[in-house]
Amino acid sequence: MNKKAAADPRLAALRMLADVLDSGQNLGDSVFDKPPADSRDRAFARHLAYGVLRWLGALEWLAGQLLNKPLKAKDRDINRLILIGIYQLWKSGSAPHAAIHESAESARRLNKPWAVSLVNAILRRFQREQANLLSSLDCRDERLAHPRWLLDALQADWPQEWESIAAANNLPGALWLRLNRRFEDVETLDGLAGAGFEVALHPVVSGAVKVTPAAAVNRLPGFEEGRFSVQDPAAQLAAGLLQLEPGQRVLDACAAPGGKTGHILESGTDIAVTTIDLNRHRLEKVRENLQRLEPGQPERARLIVADAADTGSWWDGHSFDRILLDAPCSATGVIRRHPEIKWLRTPTQVAAAVDTQTRLLQQLWPVLTVGGILLYATCSVLKAENSRQIQHFLDGHGDAELLELPETWGREQSPGRQILPGEQEFDGFYYARLRKIS
Repeated sequence: MNKKAAADPRLAALRMLADVLDSGQNLGDSVFDKPPADSRDRAFARHLAYGVLRWLGALEWLAGQLLNKPLKAKDRDINRLILIGIYQLWKSGSAPHAAIHESAESARRLNKPWAVSLVNAILRRFQREQANLLSSLDCRDERLAHPRWLLDALQADWPQEWESIAAANNLPGALWLRLNRRFEDVETLDGLAGAGFEVALHPVVSGAVKVTPAAAVNRLPGFEEGRFSVQDPAAQLAAGLLQLEPGQRVLDACAAPGGKTGHILESGTDIAVTTIDLNRHRLEKVRENLQRLEPGQPERARLIVADAADTGSWWDGHSFDRILLDAPCSATGVIRRHPEIKWLRTPTQVAAAVDTQTRLLQQLWPVLTVGGILLYATCSVLKAENSRQIQHFLDGHGDAELLELPETWGREQSPGRQILPGEQEFDGFYYARLRKIS
């Protein structure tokens, strides 16, 4: 690959799309093998990759109307180049001439000169027929850009809201911070505003701040000092819902990347926290984050690499006053931040997550002290992982009492409360709070 090809942001976007769609990687884990030298080109490549994944189902339908016959599997890079071009013309606000020309020339840089004229013709045809094509798209479920199985699941669980959930998933989430109360809020906010960022407090969650425009977190003044963490307001609810008190033993199961552990530690200096995650690398990231938030803070948390459900491998026999079970889930509530979730998840994976959640609930309940609270949380909108999961647990545990949750956010379920994506600027989240009564 020549130097010009290596610098092409479209080719970098193709690499990221291949990592997701061919190798099953999360988009955030995709690494440029030959990154564009210019930071603006790198940002543009990510913009294209995120955009195509956000609208993939709709883009594929549009491309299918324009191609006389499907391209061969070995030419899926050309097909994705067409998707990138359509995305630019339809959603990205790019100058049409530049979008068409550069997309076509990228085919040449892929050493497929035969495809230059094809890409050019397809994109010019889309430009001419865009109004009619989009009018036809509006009559089809492909306009929602979700796989069929997920639309069916959303419609079954949320018959009145399924389309609005899908629409919210296709809107990028804002950048939200959780202020570290070790510092004065005013100083932190003034530092952000002084650097040219607009800041806005969340109407429900104290300490949650929206920053506009979104930027890489290490570019925000105060990050290295530990003045804040990146965390959606829905996730910031967890520490308060635990009803923490001085001297308590707290278990944060399935804890990485550690945002909630950090929040718990910020809530009181004499709280003992045990933090567990199955992935050693992710748990090391938790340690690094805690160190940034407060030097010496990692020593206040006992970090353990383990399967939280395998209590025999890590539990010291002393019961916990509070357990936060932020359970592994389908992550269907955070699609707006991670659009690849739509295309990586399967019904089989959802069923496996439900089984894991059931196992965690069953195995962690015995390590909770009588009178203690277990807070169950997911970033899912699927009832099998949420209200039905907790109802199943309650049906089998006469020693569990459901506690009420605040009515200032989300919607009541039976049991628990569900936040749908975009409501009150939250990600999609579910919470249920249980007390052990005997």
